[in-house]
Amino acid sequence: MSKKILLVEDDKDIINLVKHYLEKEGYRTFEAADGVKGLDILKREKIDLAILDIMLPELNGIDVLKRIKGDVKTANIPVIMLTAKGEETDKIVGLELGADDYITKPFSPKELVARIKALLRRMEKPVEKTDTLKYGELIMDISRHEVKVKGKEIELTAKEFGLLEELLRNKGRVLTRDTLLNNVWGYDYFGNTRTVDVHVRRLREKMPLLEKSIITVKQLGYKLSEEMR
Repeated sequence: MSKKILLVEDDKDIINLVKHYLEKEGYRTFEAADGVKGLDILKREKIDLAILDIMLPELNGIDVLKRIKGDVKTANIPVIMLTAKGEETDKIVGLELGADDYITKPFSPKELVARIKALLRRMEKPVEKTDTLKYGELIMDISRHEVKVKGKEIELTAKEFGLLEELLRNKGRVLTRDTLLNNVWGYDYFGNTRTVDVHVRRLREKMPLLEKSIITVKQLGYKLSEEMR
């Protein structure tokens, strides 16, 4: 059965362009020119992924995203945000609210399709219940608090271990520095985001095989590539 993609965008040219590429890939598309209509479609249809522009009439993209992620019926729908060049604050807010990815206008339709495919693949993977995480030749044993590369144990501090676990569990997803601080250091941590950069550098130094796989996302944070580079 074809996956259903919702595009919430008020630019008709962008809608037509994206719709053309998506339908060529076999996806079924739904379009809405404003946030209110987008939410109406989400209530009526079983949408598999939403593409959401930030600048929308009636209800802006950030508010639409809040409602999507705040409703148990739609919270698990992956969302790609469309942002205008230079809207760094909107990108950060969107990711913090649960957006799965963002793409900056003007964008390549082929790149958008590739990101959609990657997100849908990730959603179809069974939830990992094991305490063991694997990434290439890296094996993390959560219960034993061990990390091994090619069979050799790597000594990590508690925060380095937590940071690596967070990256491994969210492969392909951009994690802002604030998200990493909250999830690894805790909401009551009062240090600055520079701490995250220092710990990422240490992970790269201790495990050179992650040097290219931990990708720095300018002005936002980090993501671990889907496959080891």
